[in-house]
Order: sequence, then structure tokens, then C-alpha cells
Amino acid sequence: MNKLKQLFLNEKFILAVIIVNAAVIFTQSYGVEYRWLTALDFVCTLIFAIEMVVKHSEYGLHGYWSDGWNRLDGTLVILSLPSIWAFFAPSVLGNMSFLLILRLLRVLRFFRVMHFFPNFSKIVSGFKLAMRDSWGILLSYTVIIVIFGMLNCSLFHDADPDHFSTPLRSIYSVFQICTIEGWYDIPNTVAEYYGASTWLASVVRFYFCILLIMGGIIGMSFINSVFVDAMVSDNNDEMERKLDEVNRKLDELSKKLPNKL
Repeated sequence: MNKLKQLFLNEKFILAVIIVNAAVIFTQSYGVEYRWLTALDFVCTLIFAIEMVVKHSEYGLHGYWSDGWNRLDGTLVILSLPSIWAFFAPSVLGNMSFLLILRLLRVLRFFRVMHFFPNFSKIVSGFKLAMRDSWGILLSYTVIIVIFGMLNCSLFHDADPDHFSTPLRSIYSVFQICTIEGWYDIPNTVAEYYGASTWLASVVRFYFCILLIMGGIIGMSFINSVFVDAMVSDNNDEMERKLDEVNRKLDELSKKLPNKL
């Protein structure tokens, strides 16, 4: 019994089960439906459920759910439990509209693979730190996009209704331009409305060029630089701590050397 318990606590064994389950669902997504594939998917789901029970027994209810990864694993296991019912009563679930949702929930099991990646926890913590330090800039940039989206909706809703007929569509179009997606198609469409060779069309093209440079090239580059700097700042802090420790030891060593000489 103890060896069986250790098996379900073995992360390598669980990772192997996740990979097998991924292969099964990948195969079934091509319309390949064999009874043994359904049975194998059922076995994988059952293993995940048993793993959850074993970990509750090992760590306790509070100990299990206090860990972030266990919360993710436990939630995905609970969401996938209806697939066990589907194995025994496929005709009952087969006529229900949420069968597609059930299949989508099975795919969510793959998220469990993430915490097996090396240093993934550090990446997540770095991302949280970057979001904490740069949320103000991201919010400001979003407000600017919204303002220009509303402005363009007022100016060009007749010239290009496909992109500026509504505020939401206009905001999305401005975001497209700032991410250098369709940066020339949209201005050309608006310019053709005013006459491709008129001075007003030239003003329109100049306006969108300014929007591209300020919002796309400069704005996005600035956001990327701030976000990346915030993500690596934790590594810089660790390096600074190590350098301070080295300097402290060098100071202690330099104080001892004259006494020995």
C-alpha cells in the first residue's frame, strides 16, 4: 500500500500519465474513436482522481489546497470528473449540449504540465513582478488607445465603416495600427474615400503615420522595455545581494590581513 501511495506521489509517473492522456485526446480530435482509447482516457482521469485523494491523505485538506499548483490540479480534476460518468453512460451525455464543453475541459488537463517545466515558478513570479511594476504604463497606454479610437470613430466612421463604424471597432482598429497590423491598409482605405491624390488624403496618411510612430513603434517599444526590465529586476536584485555579500567578505578579509602581517 505504501509503494502504491508513493507511485501516485511520484511526479514523473503523473507526468507520463499526462503525456499519454494528451496523446489520446490528440488522436480522438481527428475523429478516431476506439473503445480502447476511451478506456485509456477513463484510466488517466481515474489516476488523476486517485492522485488527488492520495495527496489529500498525505498533506491534509488545508495543506493540499494551500498550494497553488495543487489548487490548479484539483480544480482540473473536479472539472474532468464528468468524463468518468460519460464512460459508463455515453448515451446519456451524448445527447446533451454540454458534451462539447466536457471535451474542452479534458484539454485543460494539459495545464498541469506547466509546473513540470524547469524554473517555471520563477517565470510566473517574474511575470507577476512585471505586471505590478508596469500596470500603470499599460493602463495609460490603454486609455490612449481608447481616446484615439473614439476620435477616429468620429472622424472616419463614414470614410471606413468596416474599421470605424462603432467605438469598439474603432478602438480595435487603432490597436491594429499600433501593433503594426494593417497599418497601411486602413489609412489607404480612408484616403481613397477623400480621393487618393487630394491634399486631405495626404493629411490622413500623415495622421496615421504619426499614430503608427507614436503608438506603435515608440509606444510598444517603451512598454516592452519596461516590462522586460521589470521581469529581470528580480534577477538583478539577487545579483546585487551576491555582490554585496562578496564586498562584505572582502572588507572583512582586508581588515584581518594587516593584523596577520
